[in-house]
Amino acid sequence: MRAVVLAEHGGPEVLAVRDVPEPVAAPDEVIVEIVATALNRADLLQRRGFYPGPPMEHEIPGMELAGRIVEVGSRVVDRRVGDEVMAIVGGGAYAERIAVHERQTMLVPESVPLSDAAAIPEVFVTAWDALVVQGGLTAGRTALVHAGASGVGTAAIQIVRALGAQVVVTASAGKLARCRELGANVAVDYAVDDFVEAAKDLAHGRGVDVVLDVVGGDYLARNIEALAVGGRIVQVGVMGSGTATFPLGALLPKRAAIIGTVLRSRPLEEKIATTQRFAREVLPWFAQGTVAPVIDSRFSLDRIADAHRHMEANANVGKILIDI
Repeated sequence: MRAVVLAEHGGPEVLAVRDVPEPVAAPDEVIVEIVATALNRADLLQRRGFYPGPPMEHEIPGMELAGRIVEVGSRVVDRRVGDEVMAIVGGGAYAERIAVHERQTMLVPESVPLSDAAAIPEVFVTAWDALVVQGGLTAGRTALVHAGASGVGTAAIQIVRALGAQVVVTASAGKLARCRELGANVAVDYAVDDFVEAAKDLAHGRGVDVVLDVVGGDYLARNIEALAVGGRIVQVGVMGSGTATFPLGALLPKRAAIIGTVLRSRPLEEKIATTQRFAREVLPWFAQGTVAPVIDSRFSLDRIADAHRHMEANANVGKILIDI
C-alpha cells in the first residue's frame, strides 16, 4: 500500500510517499481502508522530530482518519465489513490502510459525507474533552478559546454553542468573521485587542469558567487574569512557547486549576473510554445539524508537503484534509 513515510526528520520536503506492507489485524482490530485523513499540529512536530509517534516498522504520521472497514479480527463483535467509521490513532493514518482497535472507531453520522468525517475525530474529541470533561463547562457558563479559527478552535466554538454556554475567542484579524459565523459571542484580534478585558466583559466582570489554550507562553498569566474564581485552564498545546512564568499570588485566591492534557500518549483503555463517551454524548449533535466539521482545504496524498506548508503558514480556518 502507499503511505507517507518519515525516513528522516526536517522540513516538508522529507515527506515521501512510499510502498509499505499492508497492516495485519490483531484479533480485536479492524482494517480500515482510509478515504481521508487530516493534518494536526502534532504532525508538524513529528515531522521535525519533536513529537515521536508510537513504535512502528515505518514511521507513518497521521492521527485521525475516516474510511470503510475491509477486514475484522477474530474477536471483533461490534463492527462489520463495510461499516463507515472514523477514529483517532497514535499514528499511521497517512496511508491507504490501517489497523485500529474496533472500540476506537466511531460510526460516521449519516449527515456527514465519509470524506469529510476525517475532520471530526481529533479536534472535536480534543475540544470536548478539554472544555467539558476536564474543564467542567456547562450551560450558562463562559469559556475563552484561543486560536479560535484552528481545527480545535472551530470545534470548540460549536461545542460551547451546543452546550448553551458563551465563548470569547482569539484569532487573527482576517479570521474573526468566520469565528463569529460559527457561533462565537465575541471574537478578538489577538494582535491588537485585550482578550482579558473581552473575557471579563462577556462574563459580566466575574471572569470565564474555562480557558482552552493551545498557545502557552505568556498567555498563561493573562489566562489567570481572565479566569473566574474556581475556574480551570486546560492547556492542550504550546504553539507559542512551552515555557511560561506566572504570578502564584494571582492564582491562589481564585482557587483555580491549570490542567495539562494530550490524547496521543493515553493508555488504550482510556482512549477507548473517551472515544465511546464522545460517541454517546456528542455524535448525536452531528446528526441533528447542531455541529459540523469545518474544512479549510483538501490535498491529495501526493501533495502532503504542500498541505504541511499551508498549515505552517497559519492560513487555514478549520481542518486541512488529505484525500487518500
